[in-house]
Amino acid sequence: MSFLDRLLGNDRERAATRYAGQESASDRAARKRREGHRRNLTKTAREGQAWEDRDRRRFS
Repeated sequence: MSFLDRLLGNDRERAATRYAGQESASDRAARKRREGHRRNLTKTAREGQAWEDRDRRRFS
């Protein structure tokens, strides 16, 4: 448990009680992190396809 956790308390617990109906900062950060991973999938797929196309042209 970090110093801020001891000082401020658990943000998920606080979000559930004091700020009912709002997501905690930890949950929000985790959601944003997951969304960031999904956002890069199309870019990565395009780069992989471009590499595959270059590779096929090189050997044909």
